[in-house]
Amino acid sequence: MLSFADALALLGVDSARVTALDRALGGALNLATGGASGAVLGMVSERGRIVGVGRDAVRGVGARLGRATSRAERTDVLRAAHAVIVIVAWFEALEETALPISLGELDLVRGEQVALAGGSGTDLFAVTVPCPEPHLPPEALSEELRSWYGQYGDALLAFLHGLAVWERASAEEQARTTSLVRATRDRALFRYRHLSFQLVQAAPEFGYWLTLVEHQATRTEVRRALDGIDSLLAATADHLQPPVDVAAALATAHEASLTHTILDTATTPEGIRVPTVAAMYLDPDFRVAKPLSQSGPADESWWERLPVRRDLTSYLAGILTHPSLTDAPLLVLGQPGAGKSVLTRVLAARLPRAGFLPVRIPLRDVRAEDELQDQIEQAIRAATGERTSWPELVRAAGGSTPVLLLDGFDELLQTTGVHHTDFLVRVARFQRREAELGRPVAALVTSRTAVADRARYPQGLVALRLEPFRPEQMQRWLAVWNEANSGTLRPLTWETVSRHLELASQPLLLTMLALYDATEGGLTRDESEQPLELTELYEELLSSFARRELGKTSRDAAPDDEATRVEQELQRLSLVAFALVNRGRQWVSADELDEDLAGLLGRRTAEAAGFRTPLGPAETALGRFFFVQRAQSVRDGRVLATFEFLHATFGEYLAMRLALRLLTDLLAPRPSLSLGESRIDDDLAYAVLSFAPLASRQMLRFARGLVRTMPPERRTRLAERLVRVRNEHKTRTGDPRPEYRPVERRTSSRHGIYDANLVLVTLALLERTSVHELFPRASDPVGSWHHRCLLWRSSMEEEQWTDMALSFTVRRTWDGEGRRSLEIRLREGALPQPEPLDANWFFRYPQGHGGPGWQRAYHEDIWHKLTVAGSTNDQVVAHALDPVFRNLGPCVTTFTPVEDAPASSLAHDLLRLLLDDTDALTRTELGDLYERVQRGIRALPTDFERMDRVLELFLVARDRDRDRGAVADGTLDSIDQLVAHLATRSSLRPTLLRHYPWLVRG
Repeated sequence: MLSFADALALLGVDSARVTALDRALGGALNLATGGASGAVLGMVSERGRIVGVGRDAVRGVGARLGRATSRAERTDVLRAAHAVIVIVAWFEALEETALPISLGELDLVRGEQVALAGGSGTDLFAVTVPCPEPHLPPEALSEELRSWYGQYGDALLAFLHGLAVWERASAEEQARTTSLVRATRDRALFRYRHLSFQLVQAAPEFGYWLTLVEHQATRTEVRRALDGIDSLLAATADHLQPPVDVAAALATAHEASLTHTILDTATTPEGIRVPTVAAMYLDPDFRVAKPLSQSGPADESWWERLPVRRDLTSYLAGILTHPSLTDAPLLVLGQPGAGKSVLTRVLAARLPRAGFLPVRIPLRDVRAEDELQDQIEQAIRAATGERTSWPELVRAAGGSTPVLLLDGFDELLQTTGVHHTDFLVRVARFQRREAELGRPVAALVTSRTAVADRARYPQGLVALRLEPFRPEQMQRWLAVWNEANSGTLRPLTWETVSRHLELASQPLLLTMLALYDATEGGLTRDESEQPLELTELYEELLSSFARRELGKTSRDAAPDDEATRVEQELQRLSLVAFALVNRGRQWVSADELDEDLAGLLGRRTAEAAGFRTPLGPAETALGRFFFVQRAQSVRDGRVLATFEFLHATFGEYLAMRLALRLLTDLLAPRPSLSLGESRIDDDLAYAVLSFAPLASRQMLRFARGLVRTMPPERRTRLAERLVRVRNEHKTRTGDPRPEYRPVERRTSSRHGIYDANLVLVTLALLERTSVHELFPRASDPVGSWHHRCLLWRSSMEEEQWTDMALSFTVRRTWDGEGRRSLEIRLREGALPQPEPLDANWFFRYPQGHGGPGWQRAYHEDIWHKLTVAGSTNDQVVAHALDPVFRNLGPCVTTFTPVEDAPASSLAHDLLRLLLDDTDALTRTELGDLYERVQRGIRALPTDFERMDRVLELFLVARDRDRDRGAVADGTLDSIDQLVAHLATRSSLRPTLLRHYPWLVRG
């Protein structure tokens, strides 16, 4: 922690002057700026000298910065200057305050001073001086300073209390002094702002610490390639020496990357001109905050609470010159294709040579097991061709601060498992060591957002998330693309791209759309043509890129053969998709994928036709696809690789596409010789579809789109076949593909998941169905549906079951023969409220049954069963209903039917009276509800111990509705008759006395 004396010395104040002031303050200056302790009397009496020395120090900041020999020293000077203006601002505010009690009259005997310093609790500088940080809005710093200045005022007041000068003051003078001292915090904050603006004039980067630059630039403004960050930072280091030797070579290598194209030209189709990084990279919007827990940055809701900022260049200028970045790294997060790696390339190229030495370390290309310093040295050699040690590089950098750009932390996590969860902590530890050796280093680490919760965060780490493109950025991107390809390609318009915002909002996926349109013309259709449906777009996108890659190796293939090979490529990708889906994550390692392929297709090497074409190593099968991202790291000399799709929806589409093809294969003709029923061979479908439910909203959206391309007759046949498969194989005991085990699942769970997936596809095919169609052989189809739902739930994780349950809309009905039934369909749109339940339906009475009521004695069993399974959802319901079961017990299982209306329980009707808006009911409807409740109360057992609670609730509702004139006289009369009937029970007399005193007394 920086002492006040150190701060003054850093700012160039004469040492003799500092020593004299320190002596007057009893040594307080040599305590931290968070702490000149105890000598309150000295501070008050010497406040004029403190202000004078501080003002002189701040006035000399410009000259002192000009003498800084390194970027790190300049940062230290700024931090010291800020600490001084914070303290000076308060003393200036105190100096300007006309207190009723003269501070010049203060005096203490020596004993009082010792007692005060020794533990009275008065400590003017016991709290660290707040420091602005680029991720904090100005109002947050103001609030922190206001609180800090308030502690100063409270310390002074605590010091004054009990002194003779305070005792001599009148009560009015004491009150006014207290008010004025406490008001110094606002005056001090005003003075601080004035002094901080002076500091900005001397040191422009301090303005970025304060985030004085407006975050919310106009919505139409789009900045490109961090343009201007070099000029912003160059002005702060124009007196520093540029790097030499290998450090200069490294800077040259980084600067050259701006002239490279945004894509590797080897992957770009002929005739397409891809713009350079400098022209094409657009500064993304972002959110930024300091995590308070490990889980925050991986949680979407945590980010949603933060404002979106559009000043990335200004923010980076602030954080790169701030002392916090040499204590802990900045963690840059984003989705695949969001531009994290390109950001590190652009930043490395843009940073001015004098002041900063960027070192970009692609973590995929260095040995994962090595220490960070070794990884840095490997990256330097890869970039420059020169061998050098880290200390030699720092010396060659002159006064520039090294900036480590560690790109791809998620690749380490994915490829090596838990071995690198402490990577960020190790980076901070390296920074601490370097700072102690006098060579501070800044650090920035990139990672996918999805794995952010698997890392341990060092204290002080700040997380930044790159946001998807907004429309203005997409339009600017299209303008650059169209200008580069002017005269060779038809312009790709915003009207065309805006139909596909889900993909176009990620820079790399927008590039993919542009390449697809340039080669296939599939996006830019004639005005007379309808735009592509979602499933059509995905099919065309994936097919076109597969066709393009195949064309590089088989240019003379016949059209029919090309179509077959494209389908095989998509099937390869579909197996990758299921490797992800069945493992419940967004990536799969090359080893895992190879095991999956061997388990499903065998380890053959000979070529064969159709789906069963054996695959080569995963790297060969997938590495060439634009929309598959390959993560890698090097460990023990071996390249470890993982694969994921640039956008999760690619995998979801391919998984559903393959699922439908596997199930459609079940329609294959029966063998020529089939005497009797022949078993449907669904072994491959069962192997692939029995590990994870396909119930996400996006997958079901794809399912609907894919089945719409099938003829109606074929859809009906396939739905019927799936019903038969479910019935035929419900007693399956074998495992047709035992080598295929993406995850460990109990056999019963695999049965449940497979059955659930077949039902989902059946519903996609039919749009709606009934339990009688799903369970044609069941004696009680509704009961079968219930049992299957229990099986599904027991087979899935809670999140999977939630997706599954929310995918259905269920309506209770009676069929033409009066049997209860369920109509089931896939849900579309917002989640509807469940339809009101009819007790006639679940107790198997006819619809509109108006006979006598019924009662069951197992309400306590229901209450108990809610607590047995222990699921969160059941416990939430049980918790809410505890008072109902405890006070209304038998009311839960007492039912009152009404002719041509749904039947309901007494508990249900009583709660409706109490909780529903009875103003919304007509007098007739309200009267019917009261009549139901009365019938239910009459049916309760005479020995029910809590009858008084039931009656109390009922009469409270009656009093409310009677007083507002909502209840008809006939209804009130019938209630009076019920009460007269119950008045004979002594246990009810206290309740009746509150509502019918005349009846009870009579």
